Amino acid sequence: MSIKDVASKVPIYKFKTTKEIMKYYDEWGEKNKYNKDMIEWNYTGPKETVDTFKKYAANKDSLIFDAGCGTGLVGLKLKEFGYKNFHGADLSQKLLDIIPNKLYQKLIKVDLNQPIDVQDNFYDAIMCVGTFTFGHVKPQALNEFVRITKKGGLICFTINEGIYIDYGFDKKIDDLKKENQWKQLEFFKSQYIASKDVNAWLGLFEVTK
Repeated sequence: MSIKDVASKVPIYKFKTTKEIMKYYDEWGEKNKYNKDMIEWNYTGPKETVDTFKKYAANKDSLIFDAGCGTGLVGLKLKEFGYKNFHGADLSQKLLDIIPNKLYQKLIKVDLNQPIDVQDNFYDAIMCVGTFTFGHVKPQALNEFVRITKKGGLICFTINEGIYIDYGFDKKIDDLKKENQWKQLEFFKSQYIASKDVNAWLGLFEVTK
């Protein structure tokens, strides 16, 4: 599926610059339209990812970093399954402001294309859902995710199928394997936004550095 095809179904995919994308999110967040659209579109990314994650993450007290948390859809799913400790980060303050009160223990505004201001080996797990997509966060963020995750920790993420090869995610994932930074536990094509015929690769990796 080409960028042109998906952009006609999910408008934010047509934007190339961070400024354009943030402006769109600011407008999308008005009157809870973002969350309403996710329900209408049957956006299954958060559920599929947390369903995969919980098969391997038995400790409900794990400290989890929700990278690109948006309006907290992943956080709501984590809470549903009994996880208690998670931090959220997103570049859109508008979306962060929509997150239900006290859902996350900490919320920060972060550009995930830049180094993350978190010490090495800090988190037990990282979730990143809907963030590796057109015009958003690039593959280099995976290096940062590995850096801030403890050895034996889990990194669970989606990658829009339309950018997986074009942005170099395939190469980055393989490089991290070859460098013994992580090992693959799960990697499959998810439904993601099936109503829009937009799929994503869903990966779960264990940090082995």
